[in-house]
Amino acid sequence: MAKAVEKDTLSESTSKEQVTTMNTYHHPLERPIAQVPVPRIKAEPPVLREKAQPPSAPLRTDSFNAYLADIRRFKLLTPKEEEDLLKDYQATKNPETARRLVTANLRLVVKIALDFQSHWLNNLQDLVQEGNMGLMQALKKFDPGKGVKFSYYASYWIKAYILKYIMENWRLVKVGTTQAQRKLFFNLRKEQEKLVREGLEPASGLLAERLGVSEDVVKEMDMRMSSGREISLDAPVTPGDNKTHISLLPSNDEGADDVLSNNQMMDLVSKNLDQLKEKLSERELIILNKRLLTDNPVTLQELGEEFGVTRERIRQLEDKLKKTIKKYLLKTVPDLRNY
Repeated sequence: MAKAVEKDTLSESTSKEQVTTMNTYHHPLERPIAQVPVPRIKAEPPVLREKAQPPSAPLRTDSFNAYLADIRRFKLLTPKEEEDLLKDYQATKNPETARRLVTANLRLVVKIALDFQSHWLNNLQDLVQEGNMGLMQALKKFDPGKGVKFSYYASYWIKAYILKYIMENWRLVKVGTTQAQRKLFFNLRKEQEKLVREGLEPASGLLAERLGVSEDVVKEMDMRMSSGREISLDAPVTPGDNKTHISLLPSNDEGADDVLSNNQMMDLVSKNLDQLKEKLSERELIILNKRLLTDNPVTLQELGEEFGVTRERIRQLEDKLKKTIKKYLLKTVPDLRNY
């Protein structure tokens, strides 16, 4: 009897456990939260979004960042090392010496190029490349005996090459080809803003006086810098249109009326010239045919030898014949005065 009660108790206990298990374990993939080991993950600091660059700042590409990292590997020179290398290069023109001097100053080129980024919104690498050309030119021209620091001297060449590149590539049409125009290109807007801050009207006359150039040059440069972007003449007038901008320009070709009128005048002149030939001497006919009415005229010397006279005499006869022809044609063809 005791065994039967114990068996019933054990069975009841097992049934309760199964019910409990069924209530908390519905699916093979589900387990009680207490039984799932959760690894502790160290919280990472929030990643701040990079500040967007303003539109006026040139985009630095991955290749440019790689270039900056590359030039940092080159060691800067001490004043004594630079002086010795410059003297050695001037005496020997050793390429290895030139390489050390140039690579040690590549960071100077980048610094100067960044100063011109407001004038060149395209790839900054263009300016750096031109500045490097100026750096190499400075090394060729530098004279250590002048007592000037090389970096100070090189900065002028670097700026000159960068400025030249900007001026030549600012627009499809060059905006600064003279020294006065180049000066205006970089100072015109700055001087206009300065006058406005002073409460003055930035008139072209006042700007010309401030910048030391003529008023016409100021007007021309202001018009060039204020104009919109260039448009290719071969570009369509509207997207998908077959008509191009060049088709809207007036043609320089002669019209049908002009062509007909010119042909009639040429025929009239030719007929009257044939009538004049009958009145010319044999010598005048030879000069007319061999000097005036041919694509390959003979020389005055050759005609002089043919007639047994000097070349000066042939020139005089030719001038006299031209006056005779002109007088005759104007008399017989009065409308020739309008051509």
